[in-house]
Amino acid sequence: MTTENTISHKYVMGLFSDEDKAVSTIHELQQSAWKIHKVHTPIPSHKVFDALKLKSSRVGYFTLTGAILGFFLGLALAIFTALRWELIVQGKPIVSLIPFFIVGFEFTILFSVFGNVIGLLTQAKLPAFKWADLYDPRCSGSHFGIVASCEPEHAGALSAFFKEKGAEIRTFD
Repeated sequence: MTTENTISHKYVMGLFSDEDKAVSTIHELQQSAWKIHKVHTPIPSHKVFDALKLKSSRVGYFTLTGAILGFFLGLALAIFTALRWELIVQGKPIVSLIPFFIVGFEFTILFSVFGNVIGLLTQAKLPAFKWADLYDPRCSGSHFGIVASCEPEHAGALSAFFKEKGAEIRTFD
């Protein structure tokens, strides 16, 4: 059974060779009824990131959590093994924190890397198998691609908007 309220969107990509034109188009698209779906850049662009008003990444919190967890797990492992074996060397205490900080430091580095990888995978929603559906290979070279979505009857107006801004057009279903 199909519902008639389901609206399929048409995706139109505007390909710009100039970064400033792409940024001004992003600003104008944000003021319009069309929705920006994706933006592809050949290089990291602070102008584009600022225009999109992207939030800060939360991957750093995963890294910090992993580092703190790793430090305490490293200390706990060193203390646990020392208490299990109870090797007394020349009257020194069994639990001596200074040497155990080395193990804690190594575990800090190890678990911060684990936290970073987990944060990257979860926050970037990886693996993304459908990334190539709305992509043009020219965005890897010298073009900035802005993919906007609209209702099928407005695709011509969106294409005309991109052409007016000086973009090459590519349409997706």
